[in-house]
This record gives sequence, C-alpha cells and structure tokens, in this order.
Amino acid sequence: MSHEKCLKYVKIPCSSIAPNLVRVPVAHCLGPVGHYKRKFCSVCRKQLESPAFRCEVCELHVHTDCAPFACSDCRQCHQDGHQNHDMYHHHWREGNLPSGSRCKVCKKTCGSSEVLSGMRCEWCGILAHAACYVIVPPECTFGRLRNMILPPNCVRLFSRNFSKMHCFRISESIQTEPDDDDDGDNSTQLSLKESQVSADSSKQILKIYDGNDAVKRNQYRLITIPRIAKNEEVVEAALRAYYISDDQQDYELQTFTQQALFCDDIINRNDTIEEAQPGSVFREAVPEAWVIRAKPKENEVIKIYPGWLKVGVACVSIRINKGSTTEMVIKEVLPLLGYQSDCFQSFKLVEVLMSSKQVQRMVLDDHESIISRLQDIRKTSLRQMNQTRFYIVENNISTVCVHLFVGGLPLHLPPDEYTKILKDELAIKTNLVSVSHIYSSQGAVVLEISCFSEAERLYMLAKDTSVNDKALTAVILPEILVRSIGCL
Repeated sequence: MSHEKCLKYVKIPCSSIAPNLVRVPVAHCLGPVGHYKRKFCSVCRKQLESPAFRCEVCELHVHTDCAPFACSDCRQCHQDGHQNHDMYHHHWREGNLPSGSRCKVCKKTCGSSEVLSGMRCEWCGILAHAACYVIVPPECTFGRLRNMILPPNCVRLFSRNFSKMHCFRISESIQTEPDDDDDGDNSTQLSLKESQVSADSSKQILKIYDGNDAVKRNQYRLITIPRIAKNEEVVEAALRAYYISDDQQDYELQTFTQQALFCDDIINRNDTIEEAQPGSVFREAVPEAWVIRAKPKENEVIKIYPGWLKVGVACVSIRINKGSTTEMVIKEVLPLLGYQSDCFQSFKLVEVLMSSKQVQRMVLDDHESIISRLQDIRKTSLRQMNQTRFYIVENNISTVCVHLFVGGLPLHLPPDEYTKILKDELAIKTNLVSVSHIYSSQGAVVLEISCFSEAERLYMLAKDTSVNDKALTAVILPEILVRSIGCL
C-alpha cells in the first residue's frame, strides 16, 4: 500500500513480476536459519519476527516460508563460459540498511528500521534512496575493496546445475530446500491463522496447494476469506498467496475428491453442488483444502530469451499451439533475432528453472511439444511455472572440466591408497575422473572430471559418505582466469 503522493517513489517491482525482470538468473546462497532483529523480508516486506534465511552473498533476508518465492537475482560472482563482460553494473538490494545510512546522491538519511526502504549496491556498498538510485551511473567500480575483489570475468565455473552454492562450505542442513521441510511450519501457520480469525465468525481459513508436488509434500499456503464469497474472489486470493499476477479467469479450484470446481458452481456446507445461478458464491466447504489449477489452453504466447547471444532485445514473444514442437519454435525465433532459420540445428532450446536456491537447466528434445511441457510444469507447480524461462542457446562444443575438492580422507597416505579409497567409496570412473592434486597432510584430493553428470553424482555421493567414521567434504572449485586478472 502507498499514499497517492508517495506512489511516484515506488520503484521496486513486486514479487509477482520480479522474476520477469531478471537479466541473468543467479541462485542465492541461503545461510542457516536465524533470528534477525530489525530486518525485513524481501518477498512479503514484513518484519522478520520469526526465524528467517539470509543470503551469504547478497544480504537478502526472507522468511522461511517466503524463501521459495524469492527472486533468483543474487550477485553474479562468476561466468559460466558463455558471457563476456565488458562492464559491471551495480547490484542493488532494497532495504535493511545500517542505521545512519546516507544517500550518495542527495546526502540525506536513507533507510529505515520501520519499513523496507533504501537501496544498497552489494558490490561497492554505495547507498541511495529508491528515488535517487536510478540516476546513479550504472557502472560499478567495486568501491574501496576493488583491489581485493575478483570480478566475475576472472572466475569461471563450467556448470550445468552447479552454482556458487556448491563452492561454499555451508552446513548440509541448510542446503535442504526450504519447501522440503516437514509439516511443523504449516501447522504453526494454521494455528496462528485460526487464532486470528477465531474472534471473527464471518471468516474461514482454506489450505491452497499449487500443484501435484505441493500435495505430495503437503506444502500449502493459507488464505482467509469470508464464509460466503464469490469463487472469483477465492481464486484471486489463492493466486495472491502464490504471488501470481495472471488473469484469474485462466485458473480454477479443485478439491481432492472433485475433478474441478468451475467458477459457476455453488458449493454448500455439505459439499454438494447446487444449480448454478448468476453471482454464484463460495461458501464454507468441506474439505478445507483446495488445489489451484491452470485451465488448459489450445494456444498461448510464450517468451523466448536469446540466452547469451549478442542481440539487442531482451526476449521475443511467439504464439504456440498443440502442434508446436521445440524445433518449430527455434525455426520461428531465429529470424526474429537476426539469424537464418535454416541454421536451426546449431541452436537448442533450454528450459531454465529460476529457483531461489538453484538455477536448473534442461535441454528440450527437438520433437517435444511445448504446450504439453507447459501443462506438465503447471500441473507440478504453478509457482515453478512462474519461475521458468525458455532460452535459445547456440550449440558450442567445449571441453567439460569440473574440479571437485574432496576432504575428510585419512592423513598421510600414498597416492595409490587415496585412489583405492575413492574407487571403493565413490565408485569413480577412471575414464572420466582423474586425481589432479593430493594434499596428504590435510587428507584431501582434487578430482578432475570430464562429465557433468558424473561430477554431479560424485558431489552428491561424497556429501553422504564417511570414511573411518569421518564425513567427507565436497566442494566445487572454480577456475581463476589469471590472464583476465592481468587486464584489470
């Protein structure tokens, strides 16, 4: 909410549209759950009165139940082999500024301990009002610590699903996806909601799931509605709970027992369907749990992002139908980006899930139906659909080389013994994996891996493996580009 006179100062996009404005999606490195005084959640913008997460890289603060909705706009600390950086821009983060902060532009006090306000660059640390930061020159010089910072073009991490999260030794308990927790948090939310509405008999609480994955995990959002409300109002409240800004006419509610709840149905307290009437209402119903679904479409418009191609547009929009395949989409998009459609075999379509904790990429098959793929994602999770993009990327043949640091091994062993332990415990494939460095005094080795899937397997397996009752440590080592450092 905002005063009308203050509306012109509102510059930050809300959580429902923020994912659409991210230039390069970068996942956050959420640290341990803790209590943060006088801090505010970047998703719901409310004060952190309950345990919350904090990003170890960009100072993002979020409630534990808001973390899945956090935008993947963390600071980009490395390149992944595709981008060429000519200039680095400020990385702005809103609010949670230290007391006594002053604006770089107007020199007046900025920030507040009462609301989420003020802006800070997470690279150079300059501060500004939300109305002032837009006139700050975009180029960032990394501030007073420029001689101690390795810019992203000096650090390379060839990755598929690896990120800087895998380069840090953050506790294993933290790496669990926030929405993978047990039912404790949801039960607490439900009891709090019930206590809030118990005094108001005209209100009721509904559990809203956003897809099959949420139902399987029993992860839901709570909404409070009047006991007699229009179905459209309930759908709107459910979309708002999941930060989805689409047209409510494109969605419907389903129960666990019904196939679908259409907007012209009337649900009574006995959970029976009466004849539809104009101005239908949504009355107190049993069960109190609902699944919000997207209505199937014959055709729709999707955005295709040009990946790391050097073109002057952020994305292009095309209309697809049930017959549209990946190959057809590539052929249609290439001319819009200035390429010849007959060279479509040199490109691929990549589905990117911009989760708050991990950015995942998946190459789509040339004959896969795009409409069917969108429907599958929406059935799984509407939140996931809101965080999914499609990139067109040029095929490039590059040598895969992932360096995996493995620690926690016995000390002062000969090289053959370390190789034997790795074969026995991790079942390393010698045709894909080699030991490049051995640190016997620390009980650690560095593996050089020439296959992404093998690197991912070894990383996950090493985290769950113990040798002599001592847990192993697995960390991905990025490559430092010495030549780029010399050009600074």
